[in-house]
Amino acid sequence: MRLIGLQTTGVNKISFKEAFLFWLKLGFISFGGPAGQIAIMHQYLVEKKKWISESVFLHALNYCMLLPGPEAQQLATYTGWLMHGTLGGFVAGLLFILPSVFILLGLSIVYVTYGNTPIISGIFYGIKPAVVAIVFLAVWKIGERALKRKIDIALAIASLIALLVFKIPYTLVMIGAIAMGIIYVKVLMPKSSSADENHEANETDEDSYIINRKSNSGRTLNWRSLSLKAALFITIWCVPFGLFYYLTADYKFWSGFSVFYTEAALFTFGGAYSVLTYVAQYAVEKLHWLTQLQMIDGLALGETTPGPLLMVLPFVGFMGAYQHFNNSIIAASIGLLASTYFTFFPSFVFILLGAPIVERTQDNKNIKLALGFVTAAVVGVIANLAIFTARAVLFTSTISLANLNWMALIWIIISIIAMKKFNVNMILWIGVSAVVGLGFKMLL
Repeated sequence: MRLIGLQTTGVNKISFKEAFLFWLKLGFISFGGPAGQIAIMHQYLVEKKKWISESVFLHALNYCMLLPGPEAQQLATYTGWLMHGTLGGFVAGLLFILPSVFILLGLSIVYVTYGNTPIISGIFYGIKPAVVAIVFLAVWKIGERALKRKIDIALAIASLIALLVFKIPYTLVMIGAIAMGIIYVKVLMPKSSSADENHEANETDEDSYIINRKSNSGRTLNWRSLSLKAALFITIWCVPFGLFYYLTADYKFWSGFSVFYTEAALFTFGGAYSVLTYVAQYAVEKLHWLTQLQMIDGLALGETTPGPLLMVLPFVGFMGAYQHFNNSIIAASIGLLASTYFTFFPSFVFILLGAPIVERTQDNKNIKLALGFVTAAVVGVIANLAIFTARAVLFTSTISLANLNWMALIWIIISIIAMKKFNVNMILWIGVSAVVGLGFKMLL
């Protein structure tokens, strides 16, 4: 059921089959963590296919960045919903994570059975630097479009410094950006704002996209349907508890397991790395599900497989059940699937209930101006992720020339040149990087 009717602007509507195939492909090639995944969606949805306009894409991204949980998966759900309603959002969000679930399940079984995966290690030795290049290009592309004013540039730099240097929590940075936006709109913005002029200037550009700012016209909000959907979501969330109660012999473990992952998904703000920090501390130090070294191995798997970085959490669930049930692969597999469910289910709730409401704010110029500050801060956030990713790939331990991975640095530079200057397809370049990495590892 569609809660909001979508009007196109004379362009052929988006084929569900074509969208389905894109989301399926994205699930297999969405490397690079949130920034890289957002970059791939932006390149395809906005630049290549012109399905969604820049302003609508950034409006959706602003909302997703304010939520707990995986922002890239939430953005996929949101944009899927924009194109094909509730079914489109569900399919987009599900396909974004489904391939990585089975890939991670297979790798986790190999991990506990054989202890290492040298071939996969070689493949991702080449992919990692390419992913770093993709993330930096994402910062460049999104920044180019989002940072139109000096105050936007200043806010992006301030956000980066706050996160990188002063380690200020991500949540506080975003709250600060919202507060600055409200203050600007209410106090500092000139009476004769240029917002209307900019709005008119961009109307022609909006018309070239199937889903654009003007698609809001004719949309209605059905509160009764939203209420029924909320009740349905609560019921669905309770189902696994019933299954664990009737089908397992250790309900205490599984119920605590489920509550722990639900809390991590609902209440841990600050992006993927913040959630990982919380789960790592609790799972390693208090629950003793896995060792610190195993947690690092899980992070490596999450960084080098497609899908959200938060797929590390299902790995932790796998190891927790594996350890608790005396090295049972079956119990561990159930743990991985259950932790995946409770980690990502709230994201569907946030988007499929919240997006219809958020979309109605697109015509509110004051809200759009205030959220523009969030967009600027998001550029700083993605830049911080880019630096974090680069540091992890380039340095084996502390940052110094002695610990610098020169091959990774060279491949990052080559990757940026290939994709930026020569417009080499991103997915093709990931494949090339995988072959190069495997070949280099075999020669060592």
